[in-house]
Amino acid sequence: MMRYVDETSASIWVETRSAARVSVRAGGRDWAARSFAVHGHHYALVEVDGLEPGTVLPYTLEINGTQCWPDPASGFPPPVIATLKPGKPLRMAYGSCRTSVPHDVSGNRTHGVDSLRAYALAMASDDGLAWPDLVVFLGDQVYADSTSEEMQEFIRARRDMGEPPGEELKDYEEYAHLYNLAWSDPANRWLLSTLPSAMIFDDHDIRDDWNASLSWKRDMEAKPWWHERIVSGLSSYWVYQHLGNLSPQERLDDAIWQRVVGHGSGSELDLSEELDSFAERADQDPASYRWSFCRDFGDTRLIVLDSRAARNLAPEARALLDDEEMAWLDSRMRGGFRHLLVATSLPFLLPMGLHHVESWNEAVSEGAWGKFAARAGEKLRQAVDLEHWGAFQKSFREVAAMATEVADGKRGPSPETVTFLSGDVHFSYVAEVERSSGSRIIQAVCSPIRNPLPRLMRSFGAVMAYGLAAPLGALVARSARVPDPPFRWTRVEGPWFNNNLASLEVAPEGLKLWWQTGVVEDGDDLHPRLERVASLNVASPSVRDSSDPAVKHPRPDAGRTFTGQP
Repeated sequence: MMRYVDETSASIWVETRSAARVSVRAGGRDWAARSFAVHGHHYALVEVDGLEPGTVLPYTLEINGTQCWPDPASGFPPPVIATLKPGKPLRMAYGSCRTSVPHDVSGNRTHGVDSLRAYALAMASDDGLAWPDLVVFLGDQVYADSTSEEMQEFIRARRDMGEPPGEELKDYEEYAHLYNLAWSDPANRWLLSTLPSAMIFDDHDIRDDWNASLSWKRDMEAKPWWHERIVSGLSSYWVYQHLGNLSPQERLDDAIWQRVVGHGSGSELDLSEELDSFAERADQDPASYRWSFCRDFGDTRLIVLDSRAARNLAPEARALLDDEEMAWLDSRMRGGFRHLLVATSLPFLLPMGLHHVESWNEAVSEGAWGKFAARAGEKLRQAVDLEHWGAFQKSFREVAAMATEVADGKRGPSPETVTFLSGDVHFSYVAEVERSSGSRIIQAVCSPIRNPLPRLMRSFGAVMAYGLAAPLGALVARSARVPDPPFRWTRVEGPWFNNNLASLEVAPEGLKLWWQTGVVEDGDDLHPRLERVASLNVASPSVRDSSDPAVKHPRPDAGRTFTGQP
């Protein structure tokens, strides 16, 4: 997998069948790394450095001297290392929520076409698709709690599924197999080997409603299988997802990675015990490790936030981001960039009706209507997933204040936009904060990549999110003495419920956003066509006409198209 790539270096992550020396060859040069082990699995991360900016180099990968990638019989183009070009505007893809089921008629009927795979096929076909600089996966890369038939076959072969946790994942071995299922389809495998990627978890990477509340956490900790599950989930996340998010320098600052690079010659380093201890500590003391990360791409800053593990669940200090995480975010929410992108798996700006309901539920669950209502509120919170930013009002208001200060030029020169990129909710939409000056504050959601809502739930979600939900939700929130939000935001486009992958491009006139889905033609489920679902141009405030209604009542700018199914 091609992971962190900058102007002069690339990080290539590999899982091997046994202990190995892994080498990468490109441009007549070689780079190599020895594998390390975790619970019987073997991994290497090869740091390719000293590259020229803005170059595209085909590469080959060898294990113990034998070339194993690319596969000449695959029919896909050679994988490449594409370094960033100084001054080139950022282009990226993003999305969340992708289940791992077969890409045949049955899988497409139950889960829809995999938008990531359709995107991979379009990239490989050389049909003019402009490749992004990276793809950002915003959570639920794997579903540890809702497993496919293939995953259940693997589980059934090694333990009794009649015993807890049943069809859910139990340990590291099962996580390793789940990642293999998620990323080994030939088209997706090729895409991930050539397109740089960044990732952050959401709840299903561990379990539905992960860290929704203190009572949720205590209930889970009382289950005899939970300790192994959370340790395996976080340790495998460090290996499969987080390690590749880091720059070479950031990896050197990571205590566990220091063990890898400091390991001398001899037998393969086994990190199993140390990584399990680390994962247990990260769960019990979120301040002990930061999963969030930040990257600058020329005049665009991308902040990727952990909105799951970094929570403070104590009722007296309840926060979606604990003090240490909030201070880290505060230090990076700065102007001086053309665009400030904040990627958080959970939408920061939910449809306003849902935001009010979640703020009301938080207040009731914390005792605003008494103890009996608090118990009912907690049950409702877990039953219908009321645990987004709106359900953590303290954190929501702190981040809203940061975003407003950036947009008003109080943290350096105002960017053109402060744009929140999110997933999770299984429908896509765009919203904008009502402002008359300064930066535009945008919310752009892409969800799911492959896991559509049933049609009945789509109708329910649309009713809850829009129409009378906003004013009624506001009345309910005020009844629990929840203050009004610090600003108003309005739907610009959506919702639409397609499986899709979104793209973002920094353009001279502003920010371009579009969503694409896979479409099966002539019954050829294995070769879907990539089709645009919706697009939107977010014009720079300096070029937007002052008469544009979006100044006070956000509406799409000229040049939009929309073909989604609301």
